[in-house]
Amino acid sequence: GALHFEGGDIWADKDPGLRLKFTDVIKEAYLARVSLAAYGYYRTPEIYYDRAAGRGKPFYYFACGSAVSEVEVDLFTGQSKLLRVDILHDVGSSLNPEIDRGQIEGGFLQGMGWLTSEELLWNNEGHLLSHGASTYEIPTIGDMPQDFRIEFLPNAAQEGTVRGSKAVGEPPLMLAISVREAIRDAIASTGLKGEIPLSSPATCEAIYRAAHLMPESADAATRLFV
Repeated sequence: GALHFEGGDIWADKDPGLRLKFTDVIKEAYLARVSLAAYGYYRTPEIYYDRAAGRGKPFYYFACGSAVSEVEVDLFTGQSKLLRVDILHDVGSSLNPEIDRGQIEGGFLQGMGWLTSEELLWNNEGHLLSHGASTYEIPTIGDMPQDFRIEFLPNAAQEGTVRGSKAVGEPPLMLAISVREAIRDAIASTGLKGEIPLSSPATCEAIYRAAHLMPESADAATRLFV
């Protein structure tokens, strides 16, 4: 039967008259070397994959989303600013909308940093130059869009999961591709012909080079001070 814990006591449904001190039970279990912990793991059902044949179902479900981003780009300095983001994301049937919304916001901003500011630079000797907060720029609260709109895909409960929910931690990161492509479109709006050679991450230097059709230099110093 069920165990009950109240006021420092413990007792079972089958013998409610027998109440023991919780501390005494713990002590006896410790002296008898009886584990009071339980261990388990989740085994995702219905997944399999035949590598030789290239067939199977390696994932139980997919979490999809779409994003539209509006940016402002200064072609004289290469600076960009994210003005607005609209996201529609599939979270299944949300267990906690506020947590899911926070996960989407955080994942998106992390992806934006990956694609616009977090640049790794090495010198000719192979030493990493962007190794600190002053040279490796991660997004901050100031990089949040002025207008951030998030909606969940309705009627999207996932069969076979906890209350129809889906994982929301990492998938939104990829939606930040919309920021990079918005920057590319902003550069193209000036009338440049052909493909815009915008490298990733789309830093100020990369935007400036793309806007002025400058080739990407392999020299780190040139790239930093172009």
